[in-house]
Amino acid sequence: MDPITIGLWTTGGMLCLVFLGMRVAFAAGLAGFVGLVWLRWNGFDYAPERFGKALEISVKVAGQVPHSKVSAQALSLIPTFILIGYLAYYAKLTTALFEAAKRWIAWVPGGLAVSTVFATAGFAAVSGASVATAAVFARIAIPEMLKIGYNKQFAAGVVAAGGTLASLIPPSAILVIYAIIVEQDVGKLLLAGFIPGAFSAIIYAGMIIAIAMIWKNVGPPVTGFTWKERLVSLPPALPIVAVVVIIIFFVYNPFGDAWGTPTEGGAVGAFIVFLMALYRGMRLRELRDALIETAKLTVMIFTIIWGVLIYVRFLGFADLPGAFSDWITSLTVSPMLILVCILLAYAVLGMFMDAIGMLLLTLPVVYPAVMALNGGEFVSAADSTFGMSGPMCAIWFGILVVKMAEFCLITPPIGLNCFVVAGVRDDLSVQDVFRGVTPFFIADAATIAALVAFPGIVLWLPSLAG
Repeated sequence: MDPITIGLWTTGGMLCLVFLGMRVAFAAGLAGFVGLVWLRWNGFDYAPERFGKALEISVKVAGQVPHSKVSAQALSLIPTFILIGYLAYYAKLTTALFEAAKRWIAWVPGGLAVSTVFATAGFAAVSGASVATAAVFARIAIPEMLKIGYNKQFAAGVVAAGGTLASLIPPSAILVIYAIIVEQDVGKLLLAGFIPGAFSAIIYAGMIIAIAMIWKNVGPPVTGFTWKERLVSLPPALPIVAVVVIIIFFVYNPFGDAWGTPTEGGAVGAFIVFLMALYRGMRLRELRDALIETAKLTVMIFTIIWGVLIYVRFLGFADLPGAFSDWITSLTVSPMLILVCILLAYAVLGMFMDAIGMLLLTLPVVYPAVMALNGGEFVSAADSTFGMSGPMCAIWFGILVVKMAEFCLITPPIGLNCFVVAGVRDDLSVQDVFRGVTPFFIADAATIAALVAFPGIVLWLPSLAG
């Protein structure tokens, strides 16, 4: 049996395990290990006496993966970014950010919901975890919206959708994982997420205002704040702005050389928020809770990475990515149509898989195909299909798939953010939250269409970094 056929059968088996309910990390790790043994024993012509040797070699190959890949320096960004978010919550920076947004924005139709979106975007700029963002604002923003008469489903939908912005706005754990898998510059990818993330927040806000203007009872505006009250609300929210600026200057300094690596920027940001939390009276129990929650989420992400990377190692030996790339480039339809179909496939997959697992499983196969469509990893902009160089195409596609991952965080039946919001609020069912996020599907579709049609939205900042 040829390696491609073994790769297809093993991948099919893994997908069956996932759809039957096995966690992605374990399904991928098991499929990858079985595939490695199968490939090696196939090379020995299935001789019974050589099965032990095939097993021994596969154990060594699979055993090298966790340390060799997870010890990469760039992955240390993930726990520091997550820690920033939890420390900011326990330092009450999230409450201050929401209060400032409310006093400045809540006067527009649907103003409290719009304030929630921009507050989640601000919090996303210091937190790399969508789930944490949704959980925090489910406690802060939903009670405020319900208090003035918001529809509870709509209020829950706003928080669940707003939480997805943490996937795109740096620091973003998913962007870091994408960069590691496809071996691209982490700093440029983080830079690329700023404008699309802000653009997504603006699209959300515009949609909320339109809904509130059409259905008056959905989101009444909040008025009565004086200019003094608005100005007073700004200083407590400034630490978040300071952390964002520091991370930007570590990634890319527009006035000279960068201050350091993104990893160092994340560590400095976490230290600053830690000091601010101590200044605001964070107790030992709260620090312990922040560290435990950070450890839990980090371990979950790293476990997925371990399992999937074993599967990725198997894919490399089976040469399935190369075969898929050859097949994609042999199609006679428009490359842009193929790209759109790939994005639609992500939307379908996201209904059954979590965002990180979905990207880790698909990127080793899909990414080389997209790069081949554009003309290769090192193609120039002039010779490319999509009008951008190979490295820029990698960044553009990364933002597109991460935006699709955002979309998957609110799509039924797996939409994780919806389950988190429902879990935090006893008065909400998962069905309530899924109904509330329905309008945001349209907003996300419009955002993705704009990013595909106008790549400059994604590529302008990374192009400045050289």
